[in-house]
Amino acid sequence: MIEFKGVNKTFNKGQPSEVVALTDINLVINKGEFVVIVGSNGSGKTTLLNVLAGAEMCSSGEILIDGVDVTGLPEYKRSKWVARVFQNPMSGTAPDLSILDNFRLAAIRTSAKTVRVGVDDAFRKEVREKIATLGMGLEDKLDRPIGALSGGQRQALTLLMSVMDKTEILLLDEPTAALDPRAAELVMQTADKLIKQYNLTALLITHQIKDAKTYGNRLVQMHMGKIERDLGGDAKALLSVQEMFGWFV
Repeated sequence: MIEFKGVNKTFNKGQPSEVVALTDINLVINKGEFVVIVGSNGSGKTTLLNVLAGAEMCSSGEILIDGVDVTGLPEYKRSKWVARVFQNPMSGTAPDLSILDNFRLAAIRTSAKTVRVGVDDAFRKEVREKIATLGMGLEDKLDRPIGALSGGQRQALTLLMSVMDKTEILLLDEPTAALDPRAAELVMQTADKLIKQYNLTALLITHQIKDAKTYGNRLVQMHMGKIERDLGGDAKALLSVQEMFGWFV
């Protein structure tokens, strides 16, 4: 469970460039929920993910994960719960390392780092089988540098890498924004499959109204740093794409 309790975030407080990004955010997200977050640019969507991941510290309020107060924890300490896929397919991977080596780094992301054998046959087989589910043919190219892949291929692999350890929370910050429609569809289908398969708690930021309608079991609209709408269950299911477009007119 994720709990935001009266969370506020202000950048450059007291200066002429002061920006209030989040105002009194109170939000509870239960385990296994897939929450889609929409809103115009500057509405606070990415800041909300940043304060949850620890990339930014909130100005006031509390953030709890599974009852643990993580408000003051830095990003690397929150990584035991949180994995993240960014908008840029080049983020979150080591481009000069092979696909296999990137998966190895992902698998030990939250564990104590000790001297050990890097990759054995069993791990190669595990990675090969996971990648084969994408239907991209990349399972036969494990030794290729991951930086040589297309954006769609890299983003799909990043999703698979996010579940190589014991991640509980998956943050998706516009993961398809830099992709062509075909690659974007594959990435979203892969994300949806992994979220269900591993019972992940997921937050997705998207500007694609169709995806906001299709995916997730809860929809949050943000506006000027506040939660404008929070719809789940039938309320979300009964929304039309046209009605959602109307929120931004």
